[in-house]
Amino acid sequence: MASVAGNSSFSEAVIVHFDEDVIKVEVLMEIHLLTHNSASNHAMRTKYRSAIYIFSEAQKFEVNLALNRIKANASEKIITSVLEFSAFEPSREAIQNYYQKNPSKPFCERYIAPKLKMLQQQFSEVYQIRTIK
Repeated sequence: MASVAGNSSFSEAVIVHFDEDVIKVEVLMEIHLLTHNSASNHAMRTKYRSAIYIFSEAQKFEVNLALNRIKANASEKIITSVLEFSAFEPSREAIQNYYQKNPSKPFCERYIAPKLKMLQQQFSEVYQIRTIK
């Protein structure tokens, strides 16, 4: 995804479609912050920036409000930015739905599977894996 101005270069991201009656944006944000390094910068931060992209002013208000609540209760400083959505470019086919296609690959076993297990434990009321086709 890309934003505007200083964040106009593409970074790895996903677009999440969700039903607010099923899962609240704040819960999605908590999941997002738990599943990547949202507390420190590193050399690849432009490609792997910690961000939440918004599509409207109303969403910007809601996301900033939720992020401030999460930050107030966090044990570490959260560096996640709220950025205006500008553009989306899909990944190459080989890495789309990578975990579903390659669950036994070392990266999946070492990084993704433990995160999914943690999410299943901490968010059991909303946790559900769906295969994307």
